[in-house]
Amino acid sequence: MGLSGGIGSGKSTVAGRLAEHGAVVVDADRLAREVVAPGTPGLAEIAEAFGAGVLDPSGALDRAALAAKVFSDDGARATLNGITHPRIAARTAELVAAAPEDAVVVHDVPLLVENGLAPNYHLVVIVHADPEQRVRRLVARGLTEQDARSRMAKQADDAARRAVADVWLDNSGTPDLVSALVDALWADRLVPYEANVRLRRYAAGPPVVVPHDPTWPEQAARVGRRIGVAAGGRRVEHIGSTSVPGLAAKDVLDLQLGVRSMAEADDLADALGRAGFPALGAAGDTPKHGDPAEWEKRLHAGADPQRRVNLHVRVEGGPAWEWSLRFRDWLRADPAARREYEELKLDLSRRHAGDADGFAYGEAKEPWMAAAAARVEAFYRAGQTS
Repeated sequence: MGLSGGIGSGKSTVAGRLAEHGAVVVDADRLAREVVAPGTPGLAEIAEAFGAGVLDPSGALDRAALAAKVFSDDGARATLNGITHPRIAARTAELVAAAPEDAVVVHDVPLLVENGLAPNYHLVVIVHADPEQRVRRLVARGLTEQDARSRMAKQADDAARRAVADVWLDNSGTPDLVSALVDALWADRLVPYEANVRLRRYAAGPPVVVPHDPTWPEQAARVGRRIGVAAGGRRVEHIGSTSVPGLAAKDVLDLQLGVRSMAEADDLADALGRAGFPALGAAGDTPKHGDPAEWEKRLHAGADPQRRVNLHVRVEGGPAWEWSLRFRDWLRADPAARREYEELKLDLSRRHAGDADGFAYGEAKEPWMAAAAARVEAFYRAGQTS
């Protein structure tokens, strides 16, 4: 789990509560101090790069003197980062590797958003607090108000943090309030999520169709970036009902991952499983035309109990890949078809309300989907000739 938030938001309170529950907390700030402690190669390299003036009389790092050299000098800051970041990363990897197999590992990283680290985690938790509350906390720590506001301004804004947040914890109130939120997060999401990832289980549930959630595309983008990193940068597309604005759907994100072959898909199975998307095995889409063998795919599903995902691994550019995109775009463009499909989904969700995993619901849609194939192709032919 990646944990972050603006300065003064109260990350340490959240990290401490998670540690009380048994989480292994890896504190990036603590490691940043550790790798430049007196006697370390990191400190020696900093002194060589910036001069003895960055050391205090005891030989320890004079942080104020170093900050004065790098604060407004991009080159100097890059030099400093080149010294410290590889050492911090290596120490982080050591601590994560040493954690128990069934641990929930919390990586507390102040600049998680700024450094683009979010897709590397199973889950990202952002701690938020009202800006004025953050200023008051920082002043209480000894900063001037001007310094507090200056530091806050140099960090990512709330919009950037929300874009990567799977969980948004509001810590504007008292510690007991955010502790209650953390307790619920631990019990309801982190513990079952850890077990699912370790045991390669996916999260399932009945096919309940709900009104369209306008945040589905943002959620899909976050999950898609995570899948893309796990799959070595391969293309990920948001498909299915949650990708169609205004369409009621099951609260399950459907995404497809592009590969060159099913052999390549099989090679990715372990990496996707470790990333929280275990394999369900070989499957095939119902062929709409052509050779049925070309409609083969690999199916994965998400392990997060509070963010269900279906991941279809298909040959990019193949008939199943293209059909999924065309069907999505047809529904986006045709209000009548969208209404018809929504009525079907609502009816089937009522009929299959007792279905534990939703597979029977999906199978029941196939006759309508097969009939829709000709309408989709007609829509595209009309677009190509208009």
